[in-house]
Amino acid sequence: ELRFQQKKTKELFHKTVTALSEAVDAKDRYTSGHSKRVAEYSMKIAARLGKTKEEQEEIYRAGLLHDVGKIRIPREIINKAGKLTDEEYNTIKIHPITGYHIVRGIDENDVIALGAKYHHERYDGKGYPDGLAGEEIPLVARIIGVADAYDAMSSTRSYRGVLPQEVIRSEMQKCAGSQFDPEIAEIMIKIIDEDTEYRFRE
Repeated sequence: ELRFQQKKTKELFHKTVTALSEAVDAKDRYTSGHSKRVAEYSMKIAARLGKTKEEQEEIYRAGLLHDVGKIRIPREIINKAGKLTDEEYNTIKIHPITGYHIVRGIDENDVIALGAKYHHERYDGKGYPDGLAGEEIPLVARIIGVADAYDAMSSTRSYRGVLPQEVIRSEMQKCAGSQFDPEIAEIMIKIIDEDTEYRFRE
């Protein structure tokens, strides 16, 4: 009976997380399914890093909710086709902090909250919100950062179509050690090389 209740609770939690991520994605007409793809890529990376099944699932959920803070950003900013003004860009940059406060405490280890807060940090310390560098950035956020960038490049945006696979691979190589954790970027490059039919895309 206890095991059955635990299973039902886990299923309800997963459904709730999924519904919340879909609500966020629904605000942006250009990124339908973005959070789910980021979650899937993040889990693939976690598996190759040797994470347990439970850790992989936790990172998957963090990927689903990495952009949850965008729920408070006006739709007209999210869907703006042209270049953002400085003020609009600063509004966008608040979403990691907002996301952190929305999901803080949702899991025991705060993995989801840390993913939401720090996925825009850069390995070289030039990211936001806190300018963390290297391994100061929580691993979940370093994983999501690579997965998020990959999906952005392999999806249609208001200003361009899906980028060719070789262009994405080149960007991953170029930004390893600056924007991205080099070990995680290398894993993503291996995933790209194995995806000969370019299935991992929008």
